[in-house]
Amino acid sequence: MANTSDRTLRLLSLLQTHRYWPGAELADRLGVSVRTLRRDIDRLRELGYPVHAQRGIEGGYQLAAGATLPPLVIDDEEAVALAVGLQAAAQGAVAGIAESSVRVLAKVVQVMPARLRHRVEALRAVTVPAEWGRPAGADIDSAVLTTIALACRDSERLRFAYTDAQGRASDRHVEPHRLVPVGRRWYLVAYDLVRHDWRSFRVDRLSGPDGTGARFRPRELPAADAAEFVSGSLREPPRSYRVEVLVDAPAADVRKRIGRWCAVEEIDAERCRVRMTSDTLDWPTMAMGVVGADFQVVEPPELLDQFDDWGERFTRAASPHRQTER
Repeated sequence: MANTSDRTLRLLSLLQTHRYWPGAELADRLGVSVRTLRRDIDRLRELGYPVHAQRGIEGGYQLAAGATLPPLVIDDEEAVALAVGLQAAAQGAVAGIAESSVRVLAKVVQVMPARLRHRVEALRAVTVPAEWGRPAGADIDSAVLTTIALACRDSERLRFAYTDAQGRASDRHVEPHRLVPVGRRWYLVAYDLVRHDWRSFRVDRLSGPDGTGARFRPRELPAADAAEFVSGSLREPPRSYRVEVLVDAPAADVRKRIGRWCAVEEIDAERCRVRMTSDTLDWPTMAMGVVGADFQVVEPPELLDQFDDWGERFTRAASPHRQTER
């Protein structure tokens, strides 16, 4: 049998999560006799918990509202959810509750065991509030949020599956930066290591986040803060370029140079096809510059204009040196 203090906490937890308990059922859940249950109920009353009893064959117990708020007994997941909810309330636009939410959040975090404080502090440290727009929300697993938060705090690269607004699924490998709550939605701001650009991901559209264990040096965000970046990305979705280039070199040689960031398909022993997706044309231009072979652009046509622009600038940079050599 559990000791008296453990059993009392268990009884309190049961009363707080169920509106009414028949006496026999409650005693059975605790593994004690009905007589022992009555003594435990009396002990709770002495501690200031208003427990109402209904007598008779169908009698039972119910925790009622009291003159003051008694201590609550909550489990680990409830504690994290409480802290997240208080944080959202503290950042919210409802008048009169922000200051109180901050005070309660401080109390909750202070008495949490280290394993839970670790999770909540990580979530709080990497969250940036956005004070605009409140779209309809979607359910998010708190474990997903805390996994992402820890990766942001520890500068640990993250992998996850993602489904975009068009329903296209992909696997992402990112350097997570910050979490941004917008209304009832959460966004992850991160640097996408495959697309080589900053992106914002709706957290309810990603699944299976998993830290890789690989640390990284944080990059400079191209915005004043993460909230501003999310605001801009939602109002002006980035254009995505699909790049296809034919390279006059064996696929194996091209993979050694740029295969980590693109798909290389062998055409024959001396030629290959390179495909990549990028939100800017800067990376494809640099990749073709280091490929070490001649190539032909299949798409997009804008890439040719980019080559012309870069080529002219490189030529101008080299011209003074050539004149000096002469």
